[in-house]
Amino acid sequence: MDLGIKGKRALVCAYSKGLGRGCAEALAAAGVELVLNARGAEALEATAAAIRAAHGVAVTTVAADIVSEAGRAEVLAAAGTVDILVTNAGGPPPGLWSDWGREDFIKALDANMLTPIALMTALVPGMIERKWGRVVNITSQSVKAPIPQLGLSNAARTGLTGYVAGTARQVAPFGVTINNMLPGMHDTDRAAALDGGVVKARGITLDQARAERMATIPARRYGTPEFGAMCAFLCSMQAGFIVGQNILLDGGATNATL
Repeated sequence: MDLGIKGKRALVCAYSKGLGRGCAEALAAAGVELVLNARGAEALEATAAAIRAAHGVAVTTVAADIVSEAGRAEVLAAAGTVDILVTNAGGPPPGLWSDWGREDFIKALDANMLTPIALMTALVPGMIERKWGRVVNITSQSVKAPIPQLGLSNAARTGLTGYVAGTARQVAPFGVTINNMLPGMHDTDRAAALDGGVVKARGITLDQARAERMATIPARRYGTPEFGAMCAFLCSMQAGFIVGQNILLDGGATNATL
């Protein structure tokens, strides 16, 4: 399928590896020019070089902390005019509700709610002016079914979901769509960290921890960069009638009718 976005320009955040890299690769394969941001310069440059070599698209890199005001300003200055925005940030650490204080919640909100909102506030007006734009926020399956030990993430990402629900309908008349992708367990550093926590807490092996978690997923595996293909589709010309939706990619792990 021709996604119809060859030559468009996309800003993708926290995209040097994992789900982010999968999205960047899929957009590049569709002919989209990329502005990639991540904190780690070495991994970022390696990803950019690989994408340039594989897909022949222009890739601009900005090593900066997108959550900080200074880092965000640097990224936006380098990005300039963009047609597509894909937001992403690592989730806050797991824990027990009684251990979290105000500062823990502020950090979670800054990373997983307020930063995506700030990026949309900066870039969506230009999309509206040009009568076309796509925004995809990577959130979590926890906004559909909260994960007890991820209360910080549950709270921040659900806040973003509520913001998108209203905003998406306000900007849709101008040819701009905003949607969220809700990953379940994918084979990323985040999965490794969570599984490592299980290993430490229960004294089992990593293979055992992974096998136990996979057994709770109907697909009986972790997700792969196939996640990126859905991101690219939501950014395509064909997805213009998908507005304010939350797309689960969790192998069936969320047990819900709707």
